[in-house]
Amino acid sequence: MNQARTRPPLRVALVQFTPKKADTQGNLARVATIVTEESAHADVVVFPETALSGYFLEGGVAEAAQEVEHVAEALGSPPEQAPDLVVGFYERWRRRLYNSVVYLEPAGSAWSVRHVHRKMFLPTYGVFDEARFVEPGPEVRAFDTRFGRIGMLICEEAWHSLPATILALDGAELLLVVSASPARDFAPSGAGRPANLDRWDRLVPETAVEHGVFVAVAQLTGSEGGKLFPGGSIAVGPDGQILARGPLLEEAVTIAALDATALERVRDASPSLSDLEQALPHLQRSLDRVTGRGGAEPTEGEEREDPVDVHPMLSGRGELPTVNEALHDPSTLDLDLELVERTLVAFIREEVQRRRSFERVVVGVSGGVDSAVSLALACRALGAENVYGFRLPYRTSSQESLDHASLALEATGAQGHTVDISDPIDRYVDEYEPDISPLRKGNLMARLRAVILFDQSAKLRALPLGTGNKSERLLGYFTWHADDSPPINPLGDLFKTQVWALARHLEVPEVIIDKPATADLVHGVTDEDELGVSYHAADPILHWLLRGYRPDELIRIGFDAAAIEVVSRRLQSTHWKRELPTVAVLSSSAIGEFYLRPVDY
Repeated sequence: MNQARTRPPLRVALVQFTPKKADTQGNLARVATIVTEESAHADVVVFPETALSGYFLEGGVAEAAQEVEHVAEALGSPPEQAPDLVVGFYERWRRRLYNSVVYLEPAGSAWSVRHVHRKMFLPTYGVFDEARFVEPGPEVRAFDTRFGRIGMLICEEAWHSLPATILALDGAELLLVVSASPARDFAPSGAGRPANLDRWDRLVPETAVEHGVFVAVAQLTGSEGGKLFPGGSIAVGPDGQILARGPLLEEAVTIAALDATALERVRDASPSLSDLEQALPHLQRSLDRVTGRGGAEPTEGEEREDPVDVHPMLSGRGELPTVNEALHDPSTLDLDLELVERTLVAFIREEVQRRRSFERVVVGVSGGVDSAVSLALACRALGAENVYGFRLPYRTSSQESLDHASLALEATGAQGHTVDISDPIDRYVDEYEPDISPLRKGNLMARLRAVILFDQSAKLRALPLGTGNKSERLLGYFTWHADDSPPINPLGDLFKTQVWALARHLEVPEVIIDKPATADLVHGVTDEDELGVSYHAADPILHWLLRGYRPDELIRIGFDAAAIEVVSRRLQSTHWKRELPTVAVLSSSAIGEFYLRPVDY
């Protein structure tokens, strides 16, 4: 960014990249190919966080981690007129493991390491558990390049104000952020992006404007064990204007042209960085005080504050209001259905074809809305010719269910097959269990259906696709090792009411959507009969329980006490059904406890 008035705009290529899991050498080869392809179009090529291995590696980090010298060597010779290269990777350095990003410069026939930044903020919430597998980096600092002074950050570091501030104070005029930010929260926003990308869209311009710097973010893409990285890379000028944006849910290279003269214009008009530099000594004293490094004595003229009682609403001990309209808002569970469809189609395509090397799926088609939605999504993702829908009736199954299953198959064009399970079920019951209860017999049917689907998947070289929704899974309303056994499930994080909404968006036949939900295992018995609560009542309660509200709080703000009791009891008593079988841990290498590898490793 130096010599701003004479240098042409800096061309930064943000590469949305889907790495092959744990295949470091293969990913390095792809990186080298892309750099060669972009050498005529870009000055700096930026790959996202953990581009050489994928992000969710768990214990596999130690196997995939590379020394930075090996990364530089494995990339081979730089192409002619090579750009500089930025790439995120798991690093082995001084016998320790880090989540790192390296800045490489072409130096004749080899790549030269200009700077390595090691991630300091390691998230350990929700789906994240970085601190278990890597160590925090020791520092953040800017560095000089042939294009000017640059700083680098990794994902969550950009969500905190201090790292970017330090880099700006250290002279960086361009912040390069590499990120692996899984898509989450699909409420309608008008932006057509998941909420985590909305946060990036707010955060990046604010950072750029605050410090008068360029900020460019390269995002990972692809699905890793169901966690989808949506892309949506972004480059922003020092005035907060978005200069370039990458597409959603696909690999892409997005070029941003950064005109260094914008730095002067913005800093002349709003010298916020200069103001910060002048205030820094005073801020430093305050920082030393709150961290305990500068002593506790007040400076001259500063009065000591007497301790005060914390307001009960701030301390969390106050009474909640009796009515909270926001929690009763019927739109709480609304989704951006177009975006959800795109995301789930990408999920199926990615998990079936790219991650597991299948071309086809098998789906049990019951005539209900869940299987109809999974069937429709699979046909959009893979083509109807690659989707096999199986009707698996028992002799007491309702004709309506069979008719609706046929209707779903006709509407999608999927290949329909029917396997009647009556004879094998009856033979077992008649010969061995004539007094079997309706519940046991229903579970027997559900498990036999799963056995048949897995056998047909082996015959057809297809992957079983699940149909269970989030409400059923949270309420434990499914047969263990049956309904929830398929290896991938597009609906498992959608409440039942959200599945109904998605079904309408996908134009599933109305008669399937409007009928009462039923497992059709016991004639005439609906889900609401068995659960004791409707999905319309249960889903909002489940939503707020999962967000941390206690049952007594929900009762105080107006939710039905009887419904809360049913939902809470079922949620708390069925955790075991949502986990793999419990194994007695006898060693320090127990699978899933000490030996940790993600499902797609």
